[in-house]
Amino acid sequence: MTAVTHHPLPHAVDPGLLTALRGVATATISDCLDRMPVLAGLRPFHRGGQLIGTAFTVQVRAGDNLAIHQALEAARRGDVIVVDGGGDTSRALVGDIMKAIAESRGIAGFVIDGAVRDTEAFASSDFPCYARTATPRGPFKTGPGATNLPVSIGGWTVTPGDVVVGDADGVVTFPPGIVPSLREAVRAQAAREADVLALIRSGRYDGRYARPANG
Repeated sequence: MTAVTHHPLPHAVDPGLLTALRGVATATISDCLDRMPVLAGLRPFHRGGQLIGTAFTVQVRAGDNLAIHQALEAARRGDVIVVDGGGDTSRALVGDIMKAIAESRGIAGFVIDGAVRDTEAFASSDFPCYARTATPRGPFKTGPGATNLPVSIGGWTVTPGDVVVGDADGVVTFPPGIVPSLREAVRAQAAREADVLALIRSGRYDGRYARPANG
């Protein structure tokens, strides 16, 4: 077994900041952040419901989940286990046993840049789980790995302590310090979209929403 390197825990995100984002769509968040902070290629495997919490990042070698097991021992209630598996889908990194452990400890959900298994257990549950695909083949458990370091998933860097939000469309992440300004941008975006929908329903929409801001 090869050692897993553990970096210090990030600060947990203030629950009040997270509350401000409950029910906000990832599409709206992405639009308000220049359409950038998306973990491309991941899809939900759970029954439904929003994922929201603090990023507890994990880096593993392809097909090995030793560091994820150790992360479950160290993570706090409300943390999201965000795993950089390099996009490898040859072996599942989590399944129903690890799901049960995570739920029992108040973990907010899984975000896996790799594969999962026991998908029926996730599909019948509201415990959030995002991954690339599923496979019945189980993982190695020999390491190496690391926890709480910046990781790259789907073309986006996730930093320990980032806010993680997921819904039926996918997952976005961003630093907690921007939540106050993001909250205002989200409100403005929602108002604009409501106005457009009202115009469409009344037959008065002229395509202005689809035009560039300078067009």
